Amino acid sequence: MKTTLDLNGKLLADAKVLAVRRRTSLTRLIEEGLQLRLRVASAPPVARATRIPVHRGKGGLVRGVDPLSNKAMLQAADDDA
Repeated sequence: MKTTLDLNGKLLADAKVLAVRRRTSLTRLIEEGLQLRLRVASAPPVARATRIPVHRGKGGLVRGVDPLSNKAMLQAADDDA
């Protein structure tokens, strides 16, 4: 399909030089650029690393609660409620 583009003169000149260096056509270079931009635009956003807050307060476990036992931890949580 043919279309007309109004491009910046320097940008067009640089694109033509790049096309010659890559031994491709200006049309193919423009197509590749558009495909790249469209792919990036439709890609899901990159997940950022989430910083998990760390409690640095005093205290600790209740005496007698085994921290390696889920059952003991759940019972202690229920006792507190």
